Amino acid sequence: MQPAVEHRVAGDAGDVLGDGQDGEMGNRLDDDDQHRSLAEQAIAQAGTGCYSTCMSVENTDHPHLLGPGLATLGVIAASVGFGLVPYFARTLTAEGMAPHAIAFFRYAFAAIVLLPFVWRVRARWKALAWGLFAGLGMGVGWVGYVRAVEIVPVSTAGILYMTYPVFTLLIAWLVFGDAPGRRAIVASLMIVMAAALATSPEAVATEQAPALILSLAAPLGFGFGINVLVHKLTVLDPLARIAAVSLGSVMGLLPLMAATPVAALVPGTVSGWWLVAGIAFGSALIPQLLYTVAAPVIGTARTAIAGSFELPTMFLVGWFAFAEPVGIPQWIACAIVIAAIALTPGKSIRSVAANIAVKGEKRSNR
Repeated sequence: MQPAVEHRVAGDAGDVLGDGQDGEMGNRLDDDDQHRSLAEQAIAQAGTGCYSTCMSVENTDHPHLLGPGLATLGVIAASVGFGLVPYFARTLTAEGMAPHAIAFFRYAFAAIVLLPFVWRVRARWKALAWGLFAGLGMGVGWVGYVRAVEIVPVSTAGILYMTYPVFTLLIAWLVFGDAPGRRAIVASLMIVMAAALATSPEAVATEQAPALILSLAAPLGFGFGINVLVHKLTVLDPLARIAAVSLGSVMGLLPLMAATPVAALVPGTVSGWWLVAGIAFGSALIPQLLYTVAAPVIGTARTAIAGSFELPTMFLVGWFAFAEPVGIPQWIACAIVIAAIALTPGKSIRSVAANIAVKGEKRSNR
């Protein structure tokens, strides 16, 4: 998902940031007024699947250049790319690559391509440090998800990964004092119920339980990363955020890479290198950039619904690529997750994005 960096929670970042506070929480949000809590925004964006969506809110200088229809297709295409992660991950582990090596390559290409954007904002080193720290947690946590995909059914691992909005809500509440609204709480309980249904004893073998527990490190790291992106990285432009988080993931995975035999670090075949390119570009960098461009055009609510294509894509990957039967409990859990997304649609982010862009322009003119 990376998990990713963006509309998912940051769609209302401009509303909750007080002027001149650069990433600190400003006004408290009411439960049912026009400003919804960041935690509720996190639940609303449960279907978008990667950290890239938290960065797109500022990229709305010329929204008329991309129509809503094409933008919606862009979000759907990005979500399908995120949903293909289990295919690349399981196939590469079958070739002998270590899970952390797969995670490393997934983030490394984005970090290299976007590194100039980090250098350009190097004066904002505090925000960059937060981005690196968030990326470290997300990169290491994603290793647990890759390990789970190697062992458990893809549909089960996918539903557990989609619990990250619950972790986002809890971290936002406990760490940043962002109290959740009623609909966010109801939606998070629905997601927990879906996860419980997908991991019931009838759906999961006992020996798979440790891998499932380890896989929760991914949504936990992702939830933390989302909060950092929203509360600490608003002073950075979208591409700099993606770059900082990707670079942090790479740095966090380097010690694991150094302690691993070379044979487990790289694929042993040419087709394996094509898979590495696929997971790095087709399920990471390109989808992130698609979200960055398309999400602000269509707003939070439509992006959340279009982004929910990720979870059914995971199911279809398990079904067609690995001949894993998708049972009724998994499809019910999938429907519950999508219903939770629809329960808390976010407001349009166009005006908010414009406000953030104006603030950024003012800061650049100081």
